[in-house]
Amino acid sequence: MVKSIIVFLLAGLCEIGGGYLIWLWMKENKPLWLGITGGLLLALYGIVAALQPAGFGRVYATYGGFFIALSLLWAWKVDGFKPDRYDFIGAIVALIGVSIIYFIPRN
Repeated sequence: MVKSIIVFLLAGLCEIGGGYLIWLWMKENKPLWLGITGGLLLALYGIVAALQPAGFGRVYATYGGFFIALSLLWAWKVDGFKPDRYDFIGAIVALIGVSIIYFIPRN
């Protein structure tokens, strides 16, 4: 379980970081190398996400909840966005939901 959570977090950082770098390059006229680095991080995201032991559908459904929470944290700590209590509540609800999808044992 710990390994899966670490892989979800690493995949999230690759995807959000990669998207953010491309955003900076395209929307804020930052250097091209940021866009290229962002593209490489997005490709790495696909590789990291594939390290999960479960099937594709469950992994990507679960990753969606992690992406919600990580996106809010990234926006807060990197981009200066201040999440409110409803942002936090929504992220917690999403993480509870994906925990049910991914971590509950099945027969």
